[in-house]
Amino acid sequence: MASNVNPTVRRRRLGQELRKLREEKGMTAEEVAERLLVSQSKISRLENGRRSISQRDVRDLCGVYEVEDRRIVDSLMQMAKESRQQGWWHAFGDIPYSVYIGLETDAASLRVYESLIVPGLLQTRAYAQAVIEGMWPEATPSEIEKRIQIRLKRQDRLTETRNPLRFWAVIDEALLRRVVGSPRIMAEQLEHLAELSQQPHVTLQVLPYSVGAHPGMYGKFAILEFQDAGDASVVYLEGVTSDLYLEKANDVQSYGVMYEHLRAEALNPEQSRAFILQAAADHEA
Repeated sequence: MASNVNPTVRRRRLGQELRKLREEKGMTAEEVAERLLVSQSKISRLENGRRSISQRDVRDLCGVYEVEDRRIVDSLMQMAKESRQQGWWHAFGDIPYSVYIGLETDAASLRVYESLIVPGLLQTRAYAQAVIEGMWPEATPSEIEKRIQIRLKRQDRLTETRNPLRFWAVIDEALLRRVVGSPRIMAEQLEHLAELSQQPHVTLQVLPYSVGAHPGMYGKFAILEFQDAGDASVVYLEGVTSDLYLEKANDVQSYGVMYEHLRAEALNPEQSRAFILQAAADHEA
């Protein structure tokens, strides 16, 4: 793990365990909600890890599921306690994609496809600032600085000495050509990409215009995988006002197959590095 206690992952893992107990009992979420006099949506949010779980919630659910093994109850209660702790990102206040940051912080590997913007983990400060200012034109200087700081802090996963994030990115040629900030900022950004791509845990492939139509034209996505076998992989789809997290095995498999097609159609890592450096030189010129 990237940290001793990750509240997002603890909450998600606890939700999976509670769902398993409910299914073993043969009960629906609606039946559980009726027993506890709460809404069905609350039970669903507890099980998918999108809602904070209190120890009282765990106690009540274990009572409904007639869990008699005290070791199981104590373990779930401890997970509930840990899930209410705060991750490093909470120091920045309310941020809309905190769930994703929690997952990314604990992920063992991350595969992303980006068509318009350099992946956040690979951005320079100048490029990040230009992107944020362009995408959120109404943001105040303090809000912009906060987003920049969060983005730079997230990049620590790539520089960890013991367990750095295994990162694989397939990027469209379009994001290499679009001038974000200025030609100089773009040249520095692309040189930074080429440098990072030489790290053993970072793989970068470019999908050139010449490929034509491809599966990634549906839009950008990320696939997060975790060290613990009990933590299912997650597909993350970013939205303007809300994000989508896909955890069903069929959904994850579909995006995994799509990613393999993108990797096969993209330039290999060596060709991609040369392509990126040439694009940087074009911006310099």
